[in-house]
Amino acid sequence: MSNINKYQQGQFCWAELCTSHWAKAKTFYTGVFQWGHDDQPIAEDAYYTMFNKQGDNIAAMYQMPKEQLAQGAASHWLAYIAVDDIDACAQKVKALGGQLIVGPHQVMNAGKMLLLQDPSGSVVALWQAIEHPGCKRQNEFNVPYWHELATRNTVSCRDFYCQLLGWQYEIKPMEGIDYTLFLLAGKPVAGMIEMDEQWPEDTPPHWMVYFAVLHCDSTTEQVKQLGGEVCVVPTDIPDVGRFSVLTDPQGAVFSILESAFDDVSCDQ
Repeated sequence: MSNINKYQQGQFCWAELCTSHWAKAKTFYTGVFQWGHDDQPIAEDAYYTMFNKQGDNIAAMYQMPKEQLAQGAASHWLAYIAVDDIDACAQKVKALGGQLIVGPHQVMNAGKMLLLQDPSGSVVALWQAIEHPGCKRQNEFNVPYWHELATRNTVSCRDFYCQLLGWQYEIKPMEGIDYTLFLLAGKPVAGMIEMDEQWPEDTPPHWMVYFAVLHCDSTTEQVKQLGGEVCVVPTDIPDVGRFSVLTDPQGAVFSILESAFDDVSCDQ
């Protein structure tokens, strides 16, 4: 499915990588996902790289600013959620116990963005589109496919996002845990998992971006060959698919999913 021109409020619409080494990260991701790229100058010797699939923008990347590098900031993926009125959402974020980190502000003619921290400390962005709706493809291989919040405070996060975005939720028992599905108009848009004692204590709450792949195992091997590392080996989830948690050579964490559902297109 291509040519997505509009997202509903509450749908994840964009994924963006902030990396400590722009050139190496670009080589890595274009190798893993067979993405094309368009390097758009944003400052002297600095670019906003649009990753694309068959000419359609599907994600982006930029070089981490020197100030953040000096502070030891980690490379990371940032997920964006579409909203209709970002200024109204900014007011709700504060009222619901979240914090505004950056914005809201306009990004040229592309749209308006807001970076926020939810009550558990996880960071996510909101996006009100003008000329740039976000990822142009859905339900295909090698594009963002699923988003999952890992947190130690599932109740406060559940209430925060449902009130902010109009999500509903459903608790789904899954291999010894209660997995929260976030729903929009009755359809799943994201998930949430509680970090228990099995998670390292220093793991911060976070939104994980999953990319759909044709073969989890072979993609995991390719990540290793290109200098990435495996955090969670390919693992089956009944009725969901096979997934792996990985890091790129600069340390940014992401996941891949070989989905068991038929709605993932074979279009390469």
